Amino acid sequence: MRNYPEYLLDPSRVAVALIDHQPQMYFGVSSDARGAIKNNAAMLLEAAKVFSVPCILTTVTAATFAGGLISDLRDILPAAQVIDRTNLNAWEDANFKKAVQNTGRREIILAGLWTEICVTLPALTMMADGYKVYAAVDACGGASRTAHRAAVERMLQSGVIPLTAQQVLLELQRDWGDKTTYSQVMGVVKAHGGAYGLGVEYTETMTLPAPAQ
Repeated sequence: MRNYPEYLLDPSRVAVALIDHQPQMYFGVSSDARGAIKNNAAMLLEAAKVFSVPCILTTVTAATFAGGLISDLRDILPAAQVIDRTNLNAWEDANFKKAVQNTGRREIILAGLWTEICVTLPALTMMADGYKVYAAVDACGGASRTAHRAAVERMLQSGVIPLTAQQVLLELQRDWGDKTTYSQVMGVVKAHGGAYGLGVEYTETMTLPAPAQ
C-alpha cells in the first residue's frame, strides 16, 4: 500500500484538467516545440488514466474557431466528455466548474494552451476559491517564451505549484516494488518518456532471452 503524505501527489486527492489542446491553439504556440507539448500532455493524461485520476477535458469555441481536442489526447480517453465553452477563464464556465466539483477533489493539476491566459486565469481563480492548484508547465504552451515564462512566474507568486508530466507519473508510482501499476507506468515511459523511455526499452531488449535459433 502506497503512503501519500500531504505534500506529495495522491491519486485519491487530485484531478487533472486539460484546457484547450486544440489545433488552432497549437498554431499560436511559440514557447516550445509543439510536438513536445503534445507528448507531455499525452503523458499527463496517460498517468491519470493509469492511476484512475479523474480528468476534465475542455475546449474553447471548437466548432467556430479552434477545432476539436487533438486526436493524440482524444484517443487516450475516447469516451470522455469534452466540455466546450466560450469563456477565456474555464473556471467561469458553469459546466467546467461543475465537472471539477463533481470529482470531489480539491487538488487540481492544470495544463493547457495558452499558458498566459487559459491556464493562468483558472489557476488563479481556483486558488482564490480554496483549491490547491498545480501546473504541469511542460504540457502548457504560450504565444512566446516570454509570455509562457511570465505566466509561470505569475502563477508561482500566487501559490500555484509547478511540476512536469513525467514528475506526475513517477510521483504517483512512488515505489518500483509496487507491481500493481508498474507495467502500465513503464508503458507510458516508453511511449512518452523520451531518452528515459528509450533507455528503458534498451534495457528490456538487452535482458530478454535470446531468440531461439
